[in-house]
Amino acid sequence: MSDKSSRKVHDSMGELEVPADALWGAQTQRAVDNFPISGLAMPRRFIAALGLVKWAAAGANAELGLLKTERAVAIQKAALAVAEGAHDRHFPIDVFQTGSGTSSNMNANEVIANLASGVLGGEVHPNDDVNMSQSSNDVFPTCLHVSAALAIHDELLPALKHLAATLKKKADETRTVVKTGRTHLMDAMPVTLGQEIDGWRSQIEHAGERLGETLRRLSALAQGGTAVGTGINAHPKFGQKVAVLISERTGVEFSQAASLFESLSSQDAAVEASGQLKVLAVSLTKIANDLRWMNSGPLAGLGEIELPALQPGSSIMPGKVNPVIPEAVAMVCAQVIGNDTTITLAGQSGNFQLNVMLPLVAHNLLQSIEILANACRCLADKAIAGFVVNSDNINRALDRNPILVTALNPVIGYEKGAAVAKTAYKKGLPVKDVAREMTDLSDKELDRLLDPAALTKGGIQH
Repeated sequence: MSDKSSRKVHDSMGELEVPADALWGAQTQRAVDNFPISGLAMPRRFIAALGLVKWAAAGANAELGLLKTERAVAIQKAALAVAEGAHDRHFPIDVFQTGSGTSSNMNANEVIANLASGVLGGEVHPNDDVNMSQSSNDVFPTCLHVSAALAIHDELLPALKHLAATLKKKADETRTVVKTGRTHLMDAMPVTLGQEIDGWRSQIEHAGERLGETLRRLSALAQGGTAVGTGINAHPKFGQKVAVLISERTGVEFSQAASLFESLSSQDAAVEASGQLKVLAVSLTKIANDLRWMNSGPLAGLGEIELPALQPGSSIMPGKVNPVIPEAVAMVCAQVIGNDTTITLAGQSGNFQLNVMLPLVAHNLLQSIEILANACRCLADKAIAGFVVNSDNINRALDRNPILVTALNPVIGYEKGAAVAKTAYKKGLPVKDVAREMTDLSDKELDRLLDPAALTKGGIQH
């Protein structure tokens, strides 16, 4: 680097050069040089959490009389600018870095110290001031929990609520549409389309309930544990004050973890959260695939519904339209399930007093939350809300469904019913016509017993 393009900085290991316009210092530069691995920087939400935690730490230290007010105010102003995204380009460190996240913590300390020095008009030290009462070992897991909890609270839960409401509305609209049910992808007893969609709604609502339970554990913060969980170099009330300040700032209730040793050495709450995201991904995959099957055709498939036409489906076949939103959702779910496997393996990497795959857990967990939230909204607005029911196709298949004979079992017996079903299937005739020939039931009885709408209500048709 030339003198104009760089400036000299130093740390405990010596002197080196950083870009002239960089807000970071020596330790960040060492990490940039050491980890040219993926080009993936830490997520925006995580950087926001870093700023928020540094803001709260400065406030707590000031309240405890450990940091002068004017210095704390300068740090807090700089930290909030970081939290709000004003300086994201100054957080270049790769996700694949030191497993404790020390590099990212020092990145925040150096950037905030640089900014705060300008506000204060005097030097603010990244370790002595910005990192006061803290260690990377409690800051990073605290930021992981804060960022994930806020992402779930602010993004994913509202998206799930929106999807559930959209499904409920569609279920209400289609509550009288009777269609052939399917088990093993084979014709089964009839259901209403509304009943089918209401099952999807229930899956989504249960996902929200599970995540709400997980939030209670994600909201417990490691701050105050410092290096190994004992709280060395931190005031005993520091961690509690940090949690209170973050709660007041975000409107989400956080608390200091009951066991700081657990918070530093394990990431069980993050693994739990990822597991709940995987459950949601499994549910969304089922819904997406059901939509794809129901939309299949339009001539040679089921053709029960027609999803909104959003874009041409082929570069060679004119007029082809594909179920692009369910496909995109299914890919999101595959990514989330893969992320969960990674988080599971990373969660196992707690050795003695510290987990050493924290940046990887943060990256994958936040990605899963973000893409699931976006996928839920896309599914609701661009697939569920606007699909059209193809009643003719549904009724045509329903009238010829030989499994309707199940309703006759209590009257004619299973074996006679099987004979009726096989004959109806072989000859391609409605069950009612075949039953009229093979049983002594009257037309009135057959109409009553084989009424598809009545069969969706369950029970024996007397």
